[in-house]
Amino acid sequence: MLPSDRSSLASPANRASLLAGAALAALGAIGLGTPAAAQDAPQDPPTADQPDGVDEAVQDYIEGEAPPPGTEREIGFEADSLEYDSDADTIVARGNVVLREGERSVRADQVRWDRPAGQIQASGNVRYVDGDGNQLYASELELTDKFETGSLEDLLLVLREGGRLAAERGERTEDGRVALQRAVYSGCSVVTSDGCPKNPSWKITAERVTYDPETSKIRFQKGFFSLFGQRLVPLPTLELRTDGGPTSGFLVPNLRISRSNGVELSGDYYWRLADNRDLQIGAYLYSQATPMVSAKYRELTGNGAYQVTGYATHSRRIDTDSLTAQDQRDFRGYIAANGRFILGENWQFTGSTRLASDRTFLRRYDISRDDRLRTMAELERIDKDSYFVIAGFATQTLRLDREQGEIPLALPLIDYRRRIDEPLLGGTVTLRGNSLAITRDEGQDTQRALASAQWDLRRVTPLGQVVQLTALARGDVYHTANGSQTTIASYRGTKGWETRAIALAAVDVSWPLVGPLFGGTQVLTPRVQIVATPPIENATIPNEDSRAIDLEDVNLFSLNRFPGDDRFEDGARVTYGVEWEMTKPDWRVSANIGQSYRLDDKQIIFPDGTGLSDRFSDIVGRARVRYKDLVSFTYRFRLDKDDLTPRRTEVDATIGSRRTYAEIGYLRLDRNIPLANEELGDREELRAAGRFAFADYWSVFGSAVVNMTNRDEDPTLQSDGFEPIRTRLGIAYQDDCIDLGLTWRRDFVSQGDALRGNTIELTFRLLNLGGGG
Repeated sequence: MLPSDRSSLASPANRASLLAGAALAALGAIGLGTPAAAQDAPQDPPTADQPDGVDEAVQDYIEGEAPPPGTEREIGFEADSLEYDSDADTIVARGNVVLREGERSVRADQVRWDRPAGQIQASGNVRYVDGDGNQLYASELELTDKFETGSLEDLLLVLREGGRLAAERGERTEDGRVALQRAVYSGCSVVTSDGCPKNPSWKITAERVTYDPETSKIRFQKGFFSLFGQRLVPLPTLELRTDGGPTSGFLVPNLRISRSNGVELSGDYYWRLADNRDLQIGAYLYSQATPMVSAKYRELTGNGAYQVTGYATHSRRIDTDSLTAQDQRDFRGYIAANGRFILGENWQFTGSTRLASDRTFLRRYDISRDDRLRTMAELERIDKDSYFVIAGFATQTLRLDREQGEIPLALPLIDYRRRIDEPLLGGTVTLRGNSLAITRDEGQDTQRALASAQWDLRRVTPLGQVVQLTALARGDVYHTANGSQTTIASYRGTKGWETRAIALAAVDVSWPLVGPLFGGTQVLTPRVQIVATPPIENATIPNEDSRAIDLEDVNLFSLNRFPGDDRFEDGARVTYGVEWEMTKPDWRVSANIGQSYRLDDKQIIFPDGTGLSDRFSDIVGRARVRYKDLVSFTYRFRLDKDDLTPRRTEVDATIGSRRTYAEIGYLRLDRNIPLANEELGDREELRAAGRFAFADYWSVFGSAVVNMTNRDEDPTLQSDGFEPIRTRLGIAYQDDCIDLGLTWRRDFVSQGDALRGNTIELTFRLLNLGGGG
């Protein structure tokens, strides 16, 4: 046997003694043929004048470098010492041994390579990395000469996806799977963020475990699920994916206690139908209600995707007039579906529907708290210069005080827009055509068609002022029927056909001024806008989409401060304001303020209470402060033009980190007018939420929504100015692989059979445990 020391490989004299023992192994490993006689005959040590090809090939093989052209190396070695037994044709490497084959490698204290048997035995602190990045630690490891694992002892398998498998022993089967005995698996980290060791929150122990690296699936037999070290659930057989991908099986059940349904136990089964299709089926059991079932189907097609969700039960409905339960049981349910499909290079179809059997089903079973459900479909064509859509919208109201017949059906809505660059004086022309039909079973019906052309030119002067010129021409045609059934007179249109012409000219000038401030940069931008529009006939036109008008900082400089198309602001006005922003590392502070003044004294069509009903508008603005991701504060306001009384106050503030934070939101609308309709009513609301983290993974949280509107602000209410709507408190535990929470919620408002009262819910989710999408 010929011992060698890798540390002396740099010396040509010492390298020669190593080559004598390693030559045959290297020649075999790099694929060079060796005569049979040479295997038996004593080999003379190579000399300095030996051909360079063999010398370099062996040296590259030992050092793990690329082989010379025309050779093929299977496995490369690195070791502190290397011995070759020519009689047994075995190689023994000791000390910091490294074997490499492609992307796979083995590190160990000692490696013995039995070349006739085609076996490689590694021992002592073995670490094996396969081609997929999975790492295997063992006291002993057996490999084939194709670098595939065989038997293993006292092993730990660290998967690329983050899971870990430990076992007393194991072996690699002929089909490439790893079969383990007395094994334990967990998807949890075993160290904290500081690098300290910790026990996994959950683990699965089993007598036999099979891991398939091709499919990333683990199959357990005769196992137990343990949570925080306690064995809880026996698992006769279980299969999951280590990459987090979905696989068929039962999901973790949920437990809830509510005033409306009593004790609720629900569970789901996830069925992976194919790589592009899945189905989730659920069952709900209640102590105070009949059972309910649900299903959710999803599919990814060749040109789009869609999903369908449904709930169904058989129970008593609520009579919307008397608000009492009916004597007979009836079908109750809900369906929701949506999808989008690409129909060509520029075409796409989007559709969705939400339908409920009755108005209280969603709240009764705590599925949704929406008070209206919308169904829509739209076919769109989009390219770089144009947009075209044909759409339809239908709404189902869930409010007990509204008649479904009063809810409009919008079908069809057709809109086309085309942009033409530089056709006139270097500006941009936008052409638009729009048509809309609105029908009701009980109420006003409206049909509309319009066409417009808008020219915009934007230039920057040598002094830095930004000047934008705009000209607009538009023509409308309306048809109205059954207008007398509309309660609010200003929303009605004149019966029959009506036409309207609109023209507008505007100039908008802003001047950004940049300078340093407090180690950062500030930008001060004064802005002035003049808009002129001839008198427009608005009173004879029905108002369907321009009802919710309120002056804010975001629409102060809009050409038409009415939303939608049915109302258009006329006359001449000047709007002025200033915007300021300061940015520096970690900080961003901005504010704006503005007002408008009408240059004529003609009748104003804006309703009282909107901030636009006089020649001088109210003053509107916004202030915003942000510091890193720790502090965010936004304040929006509208001040009365006469005495600066706040008519709109809106505050949104957040402070803290992702784990510990506090949020507050406040809104107050004080229009100082009699209540005429719900779009112009007074309102005051407070929202608060917070979370406090402690002991690494624990946290307590809470939230509340409070209606602070009193009878003086809204005569239809019975509130004294502090009426909680919903509150929530809870405690949660969350680490890298488990999410556990207990929540108490109280609803203070009843709606039919969705009763006010307490709800207690236990949530439990296992993370890093492959399951349903």
